[in-house]
Amino acid sequence: MSSQIDHLLDETRRFAPSDDFAANAVGTAELYERAADDREGFWADQARDLVHWHTPFTQVLDWSNPPFAKWFADGKLNVAYNCLDRHVDAGNGDRVALLWEGEPGDERRVTYAELTDEVKRLANVLEGLGVGEGDRVAIYMPMVPEAIAAMLAVVRIGAIHSVVFGGFSADSLRSRIDDAGAKVVITADGGYRKGKVSPLKPAVDLALAGRNGSNEQETVEKVIVVKRGGNDVEWVEGRDLWWHDVVPQASNEHEARAFPAENPLFILYTSGTTGKPKGILHTSGGYLTQSAFTNKVVHDIHPETDVYWCTADIGWITGHTYVAYGPLANGATQVLYEGTPDTPHPGRWWEVVQKYGVTILYTAPTAIRSFMKIGRAVPKQFDLSSLRLLGSVGEPINPEAWMWYRTIIGGKTAPIVDTWWQTETGSIMVSALPGVTETKPGSAQVPLPGISIDVVDEDGKHVGNGNGGLLVVTKPWPSMLRGIWGDPERFKETYWEKFAAQGFYFAGDGARLDADGDVWLLGRVDDVMNVSGHRLSTTEIESALVGNEAVAEAAVVGASDETTGQAVVAFVIIKESYLKQHSAEGLAQGLRAWVGEQIGPIARPRDVYIVGELPKTRSGKIMRRLLRDVAEGREVGDTTTLADTAVMSVISAQVK
Repeated sequence: MSSQIDHLLDETRRFAPSDDFAANAVGTAELYERAADDREGFWADQARDLVHWHTPFTQVLDWSNPPFAKWFADGKLNVAYNCLDRHVDAGNGDRVALLWEGEPGDERRVTYAELTDEVKRLANVLEGLGVGEGDRVAIYMPMVPEAIAAMLAVVRIGAIHSVVFGGFSADSLRSRIDDAGAKVVITADGGYRKGKVSPLKPAVDLALAGRNGSNEQETVEKVIVVKRGGNDVEWVEGRDLWWHDVVPQASNEHEARAFPAENPLFILYTSGTTGKPKGILHTSGGYLTQSAFTNKVVHDIHPETDVYWCTADIGWITGHTYVAYGPLANGATQVLYEGTPDTPHPGRWWEVVQKYGVTILYTAPTAIRSFMKIGRAVPKQFDLSSLRLLGSVGEPINPEAWMWYRTIIGGKTAPIVDTWWQTETGSIMVSALPGVTETKPGSAQVPLPGISIDVVDEDGKHVGNGNGGLLVVTKPWPSMLRGIWGDPERFKETYWEKFAAQGFYFAGDGARLDADGDVWLLGRVDDVMNVSGHRLSTTEIESALVGNEAVAEAAVVGASDETTGQAVVAFVIIKESYLKQHSAEGLAQGLRAWVGEQIGPIARPRDVYIVGELPKTRSGKIMRRLLRDVAEGREVGDTTTLADTAVMSVISAQVK
């Protein structure tokens, strides 16, 4: 089958950075030249400029045993020291590290000195429990300052953390604890979500108990519990410890020992195609270098003046790289928010932006589209004039959502950095540099300096400008994954086998190059439809639908069709503001015609279903697999990872 993906949607709007923004931007055009002249030398410079090395490295990249890379391997560092102590040592201990806002409205301002103190105490507690270099610690926490402290305390002592998103079930938690062989779990009684306490400790108890045919969990020796929700919890004497009983009493004297740059830093599990969770392994020196560099130049961090807010949960890679590590390595001040965007009211995020004077906002397209659904009247109630840069992460952003974000949230002036990267890549790979790039709504645009990207066909050949194909990384990069925990063969098969001859990394995303050679993501190759011999991207059809004045969000799937092989089926959410003034009657047919006009008859959906919600994971990704089940009349598959498991029964009822 051809890997050429037909491109049918054109976007001609362009936005150059203002002269003022460009003049003060951290990232400059010169970075591209330096990286092109000497890629390894460029990364060595970034590593020396942005990271404190206890033992300087002499070797930059060891690619002698591909696909197992080593970056800065003979250097030694301590990641927690880089994120904390060195800022205190430099006289910035009084700078606020975390502006924490709880969902109910409680708040804490945690300085670099205070966070360093807490991390040192917890590091002593963990060492007292026998946790040491190479041991694994599972973290299952709400978005509270202790969650960041837990991550940093684990890596401070050379141990490895495995953060499990607080919305995952006891069974999901158990499988991740088992796979990593965790020695300690750090959790909380509960955390606030949607106006009430969501219990966490009970899920830990269930995960560690013998149930569903499994024996009692064997590797976990201790559970440390933060008191946050105040909900009743069971207690296992001898195993369970209250954070407030052990951490404040511990010594705040703790030396950050240096560890080799390739020391494992964390395991983060992603859903694999098999039932077994896939533990993505990242190491220290290269990861911290690229995390700090990308946060600095893509988000244009000025640590003395900016208030930065990445809305991701620490359970996802975005929360690792652009909450826990990048911003703290750069000495930035950031907002940490516990709850959901719509609690206790739909303007909660904008209230937070106004309250703290947020200057940089980094969030997901699904959040932006949910705000579009509610309408511009809500953000217009708040002063968002402090925002000077906006970012997008997690999936391709539709051009119309991009424009809404720029116009309504960014006041028509804030540049938008639309970033492509993955759990596996560790940090941003493709993005505009906000002071350099003329941005295009919906395009991730250009590989960052020092990153080598291409779009190729099934044979690994460059497709050329104007064409679509498979997105590959052609050369190793510092924050790349070092493997799948305990399964090197699966690592090679999953990411390197397809283009083994060329040595390319491929993780399943389709993309196209426009006339300028800029990158446009077309979603997962699995989500490409084959309609009458044409390979169509779901992303482009969704973008066309969201371009209609009535539509807030859309999800498109290919369903089996006797005539065309596959047919386009669309599920759309209508804007509340539109429904106040118009009837939904006839809208589905109108939207079919609209797509035909915007893209062409080949892309016109066979069916358009108007729904109230779409099936999303808790990180905001739409689960098109479930929509495909509905469109093809099958029993709906596993819904356990959905944020709201009831959504599919509602959609199924609407379709029948």
